[in-house]
Amino acid sequence: MTRHAVDAVLALLAGEAVVLALWHRWSGRGPRPGALLPTLAAGAGLLAALRAALGGGRAGAIALWLLVAFGFHLLDLWQRGREGTTQQRPGD
Repeated sequence: MTRHAVDAVLALLAGEAVVLALWHRWSGRGPRPGALLPTLAAGAGLLAALRAALGGGRAGAIALWLLVAFGFHLLDLWQRGREGTTQQRPGD
């Protein structure tokens, strides 16, 4: 995998965010954009860490992106728990 491939995936992620936000706005269906942001931002942080690693980035830069991803992941979990939207796995 190359940095350019990661850039393409980041662009797709941004496009996904726009499409889902517009879909919600036009139809009222799907996740609220505010609820979606932490999930997408966590994924973007992981991709940014991967991009930095592939580009020979310093360990501090990679760790920073991983911390950003972790922070958004925690925000996502907190937000889901607060809204009561956590899904149970089958058999639970």
